[in-house]
Amino acid sequence: MKFSLNNQAFQTELSYGNLTISGEDEHGFRPFALLVSSIAGCSGGVLRKVMEKQRIDFKDIQIEAEVERNEAEANRIEKISMHFIVYADNLSQKKAEKALAISSKNCSMVQSVIGSIDIVETIEVIPLEDN
Repeated sequence: MKFSLNNQAFQTELSYGNLTISGEDEHGFRPFALLVSSIAGCSGGVLRKVMEKQRIDFKDIQIEAEVERNEAEANRIEKISMHFIVYADNLSQKKAEKALAISSKNCSMVQSVIGSIDIVETIEVIPLEDN
């Protein structure tokens, strides 16, 4: 990957499109948001694959992420809490928790930050008839 400074942001061209990164919201994606997004996106993607391999039918997966930062240490990210909400019929809480545990062990982004950032993952199953 090659990054170039363009005014107030760095840019790189990826196969999907251009990515603009800046410490200021008005100039591009903030680095901390990209880090959290990559962890959530990886975890969610692996969870989806695990559930598909286990032949679990689901309508949707949503992820709510909360970040704790330490202002005294360069605003370092210290904890990311992710709450997964799976909309599915015939999925027990226990089976959903097992699928999440497998996905956590197989998500490269989560595994890359273990020991540096506390990752907390919870999962909730909402039956489709409730929607």
